[in-house]
Amino acid sequence: MKIAIIRETAANEARVAATPETVKKYIGLGAKVSVEKGAGEGSKIPDAEYKEAGATVSATASATLKGANVVLTVRRPTATSLKGAAKGALVIGQMDPFGNEKDIAALAKAGFGVFSMEFMPRITRAQVMDVLSSQANLAGYQAVIEAAVTFDRAFPMMMTAAGTIRPAKAFVMGAGVAGLQAIATAKRLGAIVSATDVRPAAKEQVESLGGKFVAVEDEEFKQAETSGGYAKEMSQEYQAKQAELVATHIAKQDVVITTALIPGRPAPRLITKKMVESMAPGSVLVDLAVERGGNIEGAKLNEIVDHKGVKIIGFENMAGRVASSASQLYAKNLYSFLETLVDQETNALAVNPEDELVAATQLTRDGAVVHPAFADKKGAKS
Repeated sequence: MKIAIIRETAANEARVAATPETVKKYIGLGAKVSVEKGAGEGSKIPDAEYKEAGATVSATASATLKGANVVLTVRRPTATSLKGAAKGALVIGQMDPFGNEKDIAALAKAGFGVFSMEFMPRITRAQVMDVLSSQANLAGYQAVIEAAVTFDRAFPMMMTAAGTIRPAKAFVMGAGVAGLQAIATAKRLGAIVSATDVRPAAKEQVESLGGKFVAVEDEEFKQAETSGGYAKEMSQEYQAKQAELVATHIAKQDVVITTALIPGRPAPRLITKKMVESMAPGSVLVDLAVERGGNIEGAKLNEIVDHKGVKIIGFENMAGRVASSASQLYAKNLYSFLETLVDQETNALAVNPEDELVAATQLTRDGAVVHPAFADKKGAKS
């Protein structure tokens, strides 16, 4: 079994799909590992460290891919970029399939077995494979750091002989993994933190981190969570009531961080231009959903927008801004999953379509798109 780690080509992507630590583990499974030259550069991992771990460092992507049975990636590759990999090779990474069905169909037609790590089920067995959580955790942390850098005042209360500096007020919208880490980070920096979410379970989580929970707690709110633990899209009536409550609250905040995403849909609009304008000059907003259209009106991809003295940060791939840490966690997620696809006695690939992890994550198999979310769509099958 040969595993290939190629250098990411997407703009603003500094992460890598394997670290020297996971390379050693793959070799322990009986695999040969080939890493493209410079693949770990953005994560501060020199080629020499991959060599010391036992990998072969190849000068080009084609040389890295030659004969590979498994290709590990951070972002979705194109079918043409995988030329040289073995027939039927497994391609494992974050595939971002919603809205990119044609690209998935092309990978299927090329014969690759594609797995989308974002679809990993949230069950006990798969916790160590949960890339959404590992990366969102860092995104929430980095969102607060970016806000602190842009905010031209201190976060904590400071009592000095010259006077007292009041603590910053930070409001986090969405208390999933990213939101909870943002709450914890802002709290550690000394801010007065509040948060909102449409999931009832989030209230206790927010309060356990020392934050104040802000929400319209009606009957719809009590039913606003899927069996998988994700937030449901709320009715327009609820959104209007929540928006009114939130608008009043936002006007008093110094920092606002939004994290609301619904799988397969554009990001919900949470903050209007009017709300932005209600904030004091010097306030900062961070939109972690900007890649999906954004939660904040006026947010622009990879820009810091200054709207009447209020700054809106719209950086994509926030986890990638702390690439060394993100790669460390992401690589472990991939290893933990791939290990389940290898026969422990023969050290050969043994993918079981009936396994719940495979069934949940496999997009393509034997030339066809097989995931139920995409298989029946026009043009999805090869």
